[in-house]
Amino acid sequence: MVSKNISPTPRLEDTENDVVMTGSKRVRCDGGGGALGHPVTWLDMGEDDFVICKYCDRVFKLDPIAPIGGHH
Repeated sequence: MVSKNISPTPRLEDTENDVVMTGSKRVRCDGGGGALGHPVTWLDMGEDDFVICKYCDRVFKLDPIAPIGGHH
């Protein structure tokens, strides 16, 4: 069995995905693509300025010029 070195916390620098800029530290991800997506999941950035979806690896990054808020 081949073992990969997987960091317990993904780093933004390690991703090859497009970054979705957001004004909220709490974001919703469904993987996009309608039926080809994944279950809806809510992600919270906590103290960080980004979060990576555990299902699809989509990156959500806090926009530094957007006012922080939870409403869309």
